[in-house]
Amino acid sequence: MAWLYLALAGMFEIGWAVGLKFTQGFTRVVPTIATVLAMAISLGFLGLALKSLPLGTAYAIWTGIGTVGTVLFGVLILGEPASAARLGCIMLIVAGIGGLKLLS
Repeated sequence: MAWLYLALAGMFEIGWAVGLKFTQGFTRVVPTIATVLAMAISLGFLGLALKSLPLGTAYAIWTGIGTVGTVLFGVLILGEPASAARLGCIMLIVAGIGGLKLLS
């Protein structure tokens, strides 16, 4: 169950990271509320995952899911650059997440 909590925490981290873009410096009410709510949910799920997963592993995977998901959102939805070097670095993060999962 801890891994499911961690995956959900990562998904909500993507949500709040993307949400920050749309708050326009916390000046737009609805995106700000949605972003803060996603932050709280993400941290809540991370806390549940930490009941049984090692801190370093859980935190690295949580931030990795958030990083990879946010970059993919930026590339696929916002038209941000997708150079080979940038995508290669993202693949290294994915490999690190996979390695941590296998070793835990």
